[in-house]
Amino acid sequence: MRFLLIPIFLMALTLNSAAIGVDKKRLKDPVLEARAQQIMTQLRCLVCQNQSIVESDAGLAVDLRAIVREQVLAGQTDSQIIDFMTSRYGDWVLLKPPFKAATALLWLGPIFLLLIGGFFVFRYVRQKPVASTVEPLSPEEEKRLKHILRDNK
Repeated sequence: MRFLLIPIFLMALTLNSAAIGVDKKRLKDPVLEARAQQIMTQLRCLVCQNQSIVESDAGLAVDLRAIVREQVLAGQTDSQIIDFMTSRYGDWVLLKPPFKAATALLWLGPIFLLLIGGFFVFRYVRQKPVASTVEPLSPEEEKRLKHILRDNK
C-alpha cells in the first residue's frame, strides 16, 4: 500500500487548476463556460503542440483561452470561433485538422509508408532461399577423410 502513495502524491501535484484549464478569468455563466471549454478542447496549444489549450498552462494557451471566452461572450457560434482561430493561426491550431490538398501528405503519408514497408517485407519473405547443394566427396577426399578418422581413433 505504501508504494501507491508516491504516484498518488505526484498525480495530486500535477493535477492543479492550471493543468485542467481553470483560469482566473472564467466566465460567470456556467453554460457559457462549458461551451467555451468544449471549444477549447478542439484547439491545439501552439507551444506544446500535442495538448489542447485547456490542458496547457503555457502563456499562449492562456491568451487563446481568453480569446475563446471573449468570442463566446460576443455571441459567436462555435464554427465562427473555430474559423476565426484557423484564419489567424492556420489549420495547425486544430487538434483534428481537416483533410485538404495541403494536408493530404500528412494524412496519407503514414499509410503510404506502411504499404511500401509491407511490400518490401512481402518480397523478402517470398524470396526463394539460396539452396546450397552438397556435392559428394571425390575419391581423394574420401581417402583423406578415412585416413583422418583412422588416425583419431
